[in-house]
Amino acid sequence: MGSCQHDHKHDQTHAKAHRPTHDHPHDHATEHAPEPAHKHDHAHPQQVHAHECCHAHDHDHDHGHHPESDSASTAAVAAPFPPVAVADGSAEAVFLIQKMDCPTEEKLIRDRFKNMAGIVGMQFNLIQRELTVQHHLNSVETIISSLKALDLDPALKSDSLTGVVGLSAENGDGAFKIARSKWLLIGLSGLAAIASEIVAWTSGNETSWLVIGLALLAIATGGLDTLKKGWIALRNFSLNMNFLMSLAVIGAAIIGQWPEAAVVIFLFALAEMIEALSLDRARNAIKGLMAMAPDQATVQKATGEWREIPTAQVVLAALVRVKPGERVPLDGVVVTGQTTINQAPITGESMPVVKQPGDQVFAGTINERSAFDYKVTALQANSTLSRIIKSVQQAQGQRAPTQRFVDEFARYYIPAVVLMAALVAVLPPLIMGTAFYPWLYKALVLLVIACPCALVISTPVTVVSGLAAAAKHGLLIKGGVYLEMGRKIKALALDKTGTLTIGKPVVTDMQLVEPEEAAGNLLPYQRYAASLAHRSDHPVSTAVAADWQATKQLGDLRDISDFEALTGLGVKGRIDGVLFYLGNHRMVHDMGICSESLEARLDALEIQGKTTIVLCSATAPLLILAVADTVRDTSVEAIAQLQAMGIAAVILSGDNPHTAQAIADKVGVTDARGNLLPEDKLTAVDDLIRRYGYVGMVGDGINDAPALAKANIGFAMGAAGTDTALETADVALMDDDLRKIPDFIRLSKKTHNVLMQNITLALGIKAVFLVLALTGEATLWMAVFADMGASLLVVFNGLRLLRALR
Repeated sequence: MGSCQHDHKHDQTHAKAHRPTHDHPHDHATEHAPEPAHKHDHAHPQQVHAHECCHAHDHDHDHGHHPESDSASTAAVAAPFPPVAVADGSAEAVFLIQKMDCPTEEKLIRDRFKNMAGIVGMQFNLIQRELTVQHHLNSVETIISSLKALDLDPALKSDSLTGVVGLSAENGDGAFKIARSKWLLIGLSGLAAIASEIVAWTSGNETSWLVIGLALLAIATGGLDTLKKGWIALRNFSLNMNFLMSLAVIGAAIIGQWPEAAVVIFLFALAEMIEALSLDRARNAIKGLMAMAPDQATVQKATGEWREIPTAQVVLAALVRVKPGERVPLDGVVVTGQTTINQAPITGESMPVVKQPGDQVFAGTINERSAFDYKVTALQANSTLSRIIKSVQQAQGQRAPTQRFVDEFARYYIPAVVLMAALVAVLPPLIMGTAFYPWLYKALVLLVIACPCALVISTPVTVVSGLAAAAKHGLLIKGGVYLEMGRKIKALALDKTGTLTIGKPVVTDMQLVEPEEAAGNLLPYQRYAASLAHRSDHPVSTAVAADWQATKQLGDLRDISDFEALTGLGVKGRIDGVLFYLGNHRMVHDMGICSESLEARLDALEIQGKTTIVLCSATAPLLILAVADTVRDTSVEAIAQLQAMGIAAVILSGDNPHTAQAIADKVGVTDARGNLLPEDKLTAVDDLIRRYGYVGMVGDGINDAPALAKANIGFAMGAAGTDTALETADVALMDDDLRKIPDFIRLSKKTHNVLMQNITLALGIKAVFLVLALTGEATLWMAVFADMGASLLVVFNGLRLLRALR
C-alpha cells in the first residue's frame, strides 16, 4: 500500500539502469561498455503516485498476477528493450563479421582502431561474431574500409547515424558455413603434407625437390589464408597467432624442415575450421530460442475473415487465433476460449498451464488442447521471447571476473613468450657457442606455444553455454558476472507476497469496530473500503475490491475525490465530501486513533498470519478487514534446498511482524522481519551484506528496486508477467518457482568449475610443451596439435554446460 509504489515502474527501472559500475578496471575487450555492478546504494528515491495501493503495511506485492492489472502490465511489456549505452553524442554501428571467431581477430581490430580519429569505443561479441563501434564519424564507410583492409569482410547490421538496418535477426544470424571447395583444399593439403613426411622419412632427405614440392603444395592449398593473415598482422604490428604461425612455418622452411612446415600449416588450418564449427554449437543455443516463435500468425481482418500473415506485420490489439498444436506467435491476453499451454520455452515450467479469458500468453509457447483467440499486447520485436533473446545476447558482452583475468593475462603472456623465444634462439649460440639451427627450431616451437587461443576462447564459450542453458530453464541471467558470482551467495533476502506466497490474498474477516452499531452500517463501510481499494492494484487492495465485486447485487463502487497515497501507510480520499482513510495497522497508530481494544483485535488477526486493514474517518476507526495469502508449494522445497546448501534465508516484509512470522514458520525460515518500508528493506540488505558478505535479494522487481539494487545479485519473480523485471533484476525467474534460485546457484558453481578446468587445461598444456620445447623433445607439429587440441578440448568442455540444467 502506501509504500508499494505501483506506478513508478519507470523510476525504478531507471534506478536499476543507473547503477554504478564495477570497481574493477574494465578489460580492454569491453572498453566503454556498460559493466554490471556490485549494486551499491544507488536506487532513486521512490515517488508517490495516485494509484498507490492501500495495504496493511505490506510492500511484498506481485503486479503481474492479477486479472485486474493484466492489461496494464502486458501493455507495458511492449516498451522497447533498453539499447546498449553509447557515449554522449556518438553514433553506433553494429557489424556482423563472419571471420571473427577468435581473440586473434579482436586484437587485430582493436590495434587498428585504437588510435583512429573519431572512434569512441568498441564492444566485441565473439560468440555472435558482432562488433559494435561508437564513433563521431560522418559515415561508417571509414570503419568498413578499415575492416576490409584487415580481410574481415564486415556486413552492416545497424547504423544509428542513418537509422538503416542492414541485416535482420532472420538473415543476419552469423551462421558459419564452410564451402565444399575449402574442405577439398584442406584435404589436398593434408594428403600433400603426409606424403611429404613419408617421402622424407623413407629417403632420409628432408630437402629433396619432391619433399619441397609436396610441402609447398600443402602450404599453398591449406595455408595461404594463414600466411595472408600473418602478413596483415605484420603490417599492423600485431603479435597474433596467424603472424606467429606464419613465422614458424617460414622459419621451419628456412632451416630445411619442409615436411614439418607442411604438417604444421595443415594441422593449424584444419583445427581452425573445426574450432569455428564447434563454436557454432554455442551460437545455435541462442538461435534455437529465436526459432521458437512462428513466422506466420492467423489474424482477424476488419471484414471478420481470418487470414495468415507474417508475424512481423501484426499490429498491437490485433485479434490472433491459435489452433491446437501451434505455437503462440506474439504476446497477448486471451479473449475467447480455454486451453492449456506449454510455457516451458519461456518459464521452464514442466507442466502445462491452464489459460482462459484475461490470462496472458507468450510468444513461443505451445497451445496443447483447443483453439483460442487473443489480443496482441506486444509487437514481435518487443515480445517477452525477443527481450529474453536480446538480454542473453547482450549478457555475452559483459565479461565474468575469470574472463577479465584471462584477457588481462593474455595481454602479457604473448609478448613474454615471444621474448623468451627470441632469447632461446640467440643466447645459447652466442654464450655457449652451440649450433644456431637447433635453438632456432626450439624458438619456433615456443612461438607456436605463445598462442593463448585455447585460454581466451574457453571463457566466452563456457559463459554463453551457461546463459543459454539457464534461459531454456526459465532463468534469465543478465551477464556472465552474475552467472559466475552466484556461487558466492551466503544469504538470501526474500520478499513475502508474490514471492513466498501466491500473491492473491482473499478477504477472510470483516468486522465493525463498534459492534453495537446497526448491522446495516457494514455494507456502506464495505463499499467505501472497496471504492478506495479499487484505485490500487496491490494484491491486498485487489482482494478487497474483488470481494465486493464478486457479489454483483451489492451495487456500484463510489466515486473518489482528492485521492492521495500515504507512503507506507495506505490511501485516503473523499466520498460524498467526507474524508476516509484505508490503511494498515501503522496508519491507525500514526493517526492516534488506535485504542487498546482495537489493538487487541488487530493483533489477534495478525497472529493468525492475516494482514489487517482498517477503514477510518478522520477521527475514528470504522471497519476492520483481514486478508490472507497462500504459501506456494514450491517455496518450502526451495527454502529447504537453500538451507541444505548452507545459505541463510531471511524474510523482509512490509507486512506486520505476526504475519511475516506466520509465513516464516510455514516455509521453515527462522529470521523474519516485518513492518519494513522500502528504505528499511534496503537497510536490512546492507546489514546482511556486512554480516554474510555476498547476498541475494528476491522481489518483484518494482517496489523492491532499492533492495534489489543494493544486493549483490537481485532476483525478480515472475518476469514473464512483470513489465520491468527484465530491466530491474540481475537474474529473472520466468515463472514464480523459487526452486530456480538453488538451480541458479548450482549452475553458477558448475560454471566456475568448468572455467577453472579450462584454465588449468590450457595453461597446463602450455607449461608441459614449454618444458618439452626447451629440452628439445617437442616438434612444431606436436606444438600445433597440442595448441589447437587444447582449444577444442576447452570448447567442448564449456559446451557441457548446455546440459547442466536438464
